[in-house]
Amino acid sequence: MLTYQGYTSDIKIDVESKTLHGQILGIKDVVTFEGDTVEKLEKEFHKSVDAYIKFCAEIGQKPDKPFSGKLPFRTTPEVHRAIYLAAAKTKKSINSWMEDVLKQAAEKTLSS
Repeated sequence: MLTYQGYTSDIKIDVESKTLHGQILGIKDVVTFEGDTVEKLEKEFHKSVDAYIKFCAEIGQKPDKPFSGKLPFRTTPEVHRAIYLAAAKTKKSINSWMEDVLKQAAEKTLSS
């Protein structure tokens, strides 16, 4: 995965053509790029993001953003209570506590 200006890409390898292909994740528009080395792929990713943002400005459209910062969450009453108690024990709001816990879990998963 590559990340640039808040956009993240999916990377695929075409072994037959010895080419790397990428696409921006989490947006409704289709933005793709390719390269034959990781360095070229990353450069093309940056160029594609920049071109997408510029194109949207030219046509008067806001670029689609992959993440709003809002994360709806549903759980059982028992888990909700446990989350509340854990947050209260650390003197944090539920949102603040969940953000810390989920961030740590995401970083651990991404680093493994």
